[in-house]
Amino acid sequence: MIPANPPWWTAAVVYQVYPRSFADSDGDGIGDLNGIRGKLDHLTDLGVDVVWLSPVYRSPQDDNGYDISDYRDVDPVFGTLADLDALIAEAHERGIRIVMDLVVNHTSDEHPWFVESRSSTTNPKRDWYWWRDPRDGEHPEPTSWQSFFSGPTWELDETTGQYYLHLFSRKQPDLNWENPEVRAAVHEMMRWWLDRGVDGFRMDVINMISKHPDLADGPPIPGSPWTDGSASYLFGPRLHEFLAEMHREVFAGRDAQLITVGEMPGVTVDQARQVTDPARAELDMVFQFEHVGLDHGADKWDPRPLRLTDLKASFGRWQEGLADVGWNSLYWDNHDQPRAVSRFGDDSPAHRRDSATCLATLLHGHRGTPYVYQGEEIGMANSTWGSVRDFRDIESLNHAAEATARGADPDEVLAALRPASRDNARTPVQWDATAHAGFTTGEPWIAVNPDHVEWNVAAQREDPHSVLAHHRALIALRHANRTLQLGRFAMLLPDHEHVYACTRTTEDETLLVVCNVSATPYRLGELLPEAVGAELVLGNRDHRPDFDPAVLGPWDARVLRLR
Repeated sequence: MIPANPPWWTAAVVYQVYPRSFADSDGDGIGDLNGIRGKLDHLTDLGVDVVWLSPVYRSPQDDNGYDISDYRDVDPVFGTLADLDALIAEAHERGIRIVMDLVVNHTSDEHPWFVESRSSTTNPKRDWYWWRDPRDGEHPEPTSWQSFFSGPTWELDETTGQYYLHLFSRKQPDLNWENPEVRAAVHEMMRWWLDRGVDGFRMDVINMISKHPDLADGPPIPGSPWTDGSASYLFGPRLHEFLAEMHREVFAGRDAQLITVGEMPGVTVDQARQVTDPARAELDMVFQFEHVGLDHGADKWDPRPLRLTDLKASFGRWQEGLADVGWNSLYWDNHDQPRAVSRFGDDSPAHRRDSATCLATLLHGHRGTPYVYQGEEIGMANSTWGSVRDFRDIESLNHAAEATARGADPDEVLAALRPASRDNARTPVQWDATAHAGFTTGEPWIAVNPDHVEWNVAAQREDPHSVLAHHRALIALRHANRTLQLGRFAMLLPDHEHVYACTRTTEDETLLVVCNVSATPYRLGELLPEAVGAELVLGNRDHRPDFDPAVLGPWDARVLRLR
């Protein structure tokens, strides 16, 4: 059912900025807030409505800012609070909202809250975090859980003799949301940012904030000495209560102009329906991971080719499940994912431009709010990695160290890192063909992709057929077309291995989105007879002299208006 007065974000497009790698204004090799301000013309030209900033808070940078030591200050590497205020003001002048990354499942171990908590077992902030006594036996850790960044989730604190919980890095202790003082402190901090002009939050791993107080081990993981405790920390027993309380305390009364996005690893469609049901007043939309796990084997370091039929089943299930209640975020790339054109497309010279625009068309053709990750709009690809020493990401480095310690072949470890590392998303944005891609006048904190000489913003800015131009057109179409925003979804050709097709329908029109996700040509009429003679609303190859309306060429993507 199409709402009469849908929220503004149903027609919006979000652009994610990873500040460290976006643009450097002072030559220290690290992107910063003034660098983002200097590129607002690019974002305005692209047409995006919202900019989501990955963390710029004060941080020791153990996990590139997702380990926060002060929620109310900007890390000097990115600038100052005054710089952030100026960015917010200038973005607002251009009609662009600014969303902050909210990381409140955990803090840095250097946050004053944790410094107090670990000082003694009787400190008033002791139970602001999860502390447990050691167990007897060979494995004294309170549970056998494995961290998302390798190794146990428990770290022994020598001062007090107890272990603290960290689902991620040992320098990222988990907050205890069972404590109402913790929740009140987080709410106060969030209101402070909204009062400062921020337009909402993307909430990091927000479905982990409620943990079962027992913190019990789960069933054994096959082939591993460790057990899985995810039932204790994914969608814990009080999550809905905590999110509803957050909405009441922080967003109520001003939520119509804001946007709240919950990143939720492992979320199901039914859970997403609940969390984003407007009647429950929890969150506006979820960030889910089902589709970006479809090319994993045993884990992310064991990539497999994506089967398009699996993608159709996943996307179709989410489109159907959230058709009447709830809302989804649409994305290929973000700061945690390898580049989509290398992962799901074809980054060879022959097909890179077409596969990048094909994937973008496929994504923007769905119901949900599309996200564009920095550099995706010009078809940035995975980088080249000569050795493990070239990587900077803690997850990648920890995996490499653990794998080699187990006796894995270093060449095989490097081969696994190359396509899967998060650093593929973190190489500097390629602004031009000059040294360091116009990102910095200094030495970049991570090497620029060598292909920046050809693939950069400057080379595409005036090219009407570039990846950049196609993204502009997609975003403009999303803004203008109610059917693309809100129309009913129907999957076509669910069993075809190479062609993705769906319809979006309102009472006024039906749009057919059809994408050839391969280099094999197909006759359109044989697959979709209803497409013959349809009006081309947007295509990615129709400018070519050899374009044939009757044939879907390699990586051909079209939005058609059916008669």
